[in-house]
Amino acid sequence: MIKTLAVHIKGYTKESVITPLFMILESVMETIIPLLMATMIDDGINKGDMGHIAIMGGLMLLCALLALLGGGMAGVFGAKASAGFAKNLRMAMFENIQSFSFANIDKYSTAGLVTRMTTDVTNLQNAYQMLLRICFRAPLNLIFATTMTLIINAKLACVYLVAIIFLGLVLTFITKKTYGYFSKVFEKYDALNASVQENVSSIRVVKAFVREDHEVGKFNKAAFNLYKLFVKAENMIVSVSPLMTLTIYGSMIAISWFGANMIVGGELTTGELTTMLTYCMQILMSLMMVALIFVMLTMSLASGKRVAGVLNEQSTLTNPENPEYNVKDGSIDFDDVVFSYSQKSDLPVLNHIDLHIRSGETIGIIGGTGSSKTSLVNLIGRLYDVNEGSVKVGGKDVRAYDLEVLRDKVSVVLQKNVLFSGTILDNLRWGNENATEEECIAACKTACADEFIRNFPDGYNTKIEQGGSNVSGGQKQRICIARALLKKPKILILDDSTSAVDTATDAKIRKAFAEQIPDTTKLIISQRVSSVEKADRIVVMNNGAIESVGTHDELMKNSPIYKEIYFAQTVGNGDFDKKGEM
Repeated sequence: MIKTLAVHIKGYTKESVITPLFMILESVMETIIPLLMATMIDDGINKGDMGHIAIMGGLMLLCALLALLGGGMAGVFGAKASAGFAKNLRMAMFENIQSFSFANIDKYSTAGLVTRMTTDVTNLQNAYQMLLRICFRAPLNLIFATTMTLIINAKLACVYLVAIIFLGLVLTFITKKTYGYFSKVFEKYDALNASVQENVSSIRVVKAFVREDHEVGKFNKAAFNLYKLFVKAENMIVSVSPLMTLTIYGSMIAISWFGANMIVGGELTTGELTTMLTYCMQILMSLMMVALIFVMLTMSLASGKRVAGVLNEQSTLTNPENPEYNVKDGSIDFDDVVFSYSQKSDLPVLNHIDLHIRSGETIGIIGGTGSSKTSLVNLIGRLYDVNEGSVKVGGKDVRAYDLEVLRDKVSVVLQKNVLFSGTILDNLRWGNENATEEECIAACKTACADEFIRNFPDGYNTKIEQGGSNVSGGQKQRICIARALLKKPKILILDDSTSAVDTATDAKIRKAFAEQIPDTTKLIISQRVSSVEKADRIVVMNNGAIESVGTHDELMKNSPIYKEIYFAQTVGNGDFDKKGEM
């Protein structure tokens, strides 16, 4: 974990080195000041030597100014180093997440990834700043001050050693106890963020069903679970404060008692006792800072493991050593394909699929909910890898292609269409960032989107709100289809992506496909028979297997499932707007 995180200090190494150097300057100056005070008392005040007092006072002021300079500059460079470290971590995590396969993304919840990139990285940022500053200052002050007390009077310095050992044992015990709590705390953060994300993204549904009270209750539960764990962890941590106070005052009383006796016996001077008391405060304040460091490092250790887990996560899908960069055509072959999302699953999602599609064919895919229609087409663009068998595109196994090249030739319009903040043109150019406005308009005409876009006051420069909230479901689908067409793919997959448009518009889109992209292989997943009945062939899915394949007429004779779906939708005008079909 440390090695994984340390790599991301790169670019801020200079600041990370300079910060401790300034902390060393501050610690040295703070150690010298009590010595100057002792000589001022013994050789200046006690002897009435005003010149000596003035010289020592001046040197003490100089040391104080240098300590101030060291502390201030350490703060400046420490802030730069820690903020840069956090920036690098977030960038590295985000870049790695972009390489994740769907299987990797399934492993982490969206809320969990957000927590890691925000709360966890902030904890690491704070811990790193403390590491550069307090982690150097506290031990150095402790070492310097303890060394000086041993030099002044080793017998009296034994009081500090007892205090250090006692607090060391206490901090070790508390650290072990609190680490387990903080590990659980960040898991609860994931649940809290998941509750917020789900509520905000589905706020229209929440309001439509008047479920605000239910959502508030769910959030309160997540917040209360987080509260309970934090209370347990904080209860352990706050116990440090009274123990520290007890140790500080106990040490000062012991030093004063034994020191006074030593002064009477001539073993110690008044100045030396004053110095010992000053070092006593330095030593014990250093121990208090060490306690604070332990708390922060305990929190950051839990955060560090979570962040390192994402950074070290390797995509389950990788390019072969010598990838193929040319996709010959849009032919697709499923050869005895078996697939499941989890290796632990008893039953596969797709079971021994054999299907062969010629380049340029229009294939309809229909079946009941949960029949694995989407799982089938996900394998074509290699969003997942098969467990057994193979999927071929252009006559070659998809695992032989460069991933970017393959996915550039397989364009998918998903069930849940997503538009991004920006103009309509910006969204269209996700399909081809170099597309001209004329090409965008041509794609929109094919997708039957041009007419409604022109009706907007700003036309193609209309701003799309976050999530596409200012366009209807059908408009969103048609923009997404146009976006997919701009990739000029060899395979176009429409995953129930015309469900929000009427059948007349659906028919116009399919007619435009047949006329304008005849060489592109088109796979149309739909729940509506009217969307697939004119396809060259129709694949009927049932429980992860292909029940039958054929034309509409053939399936009406040979497929009970297809026949049942057809009559359920057409008898009694089930598909009410089918009459508008072209």
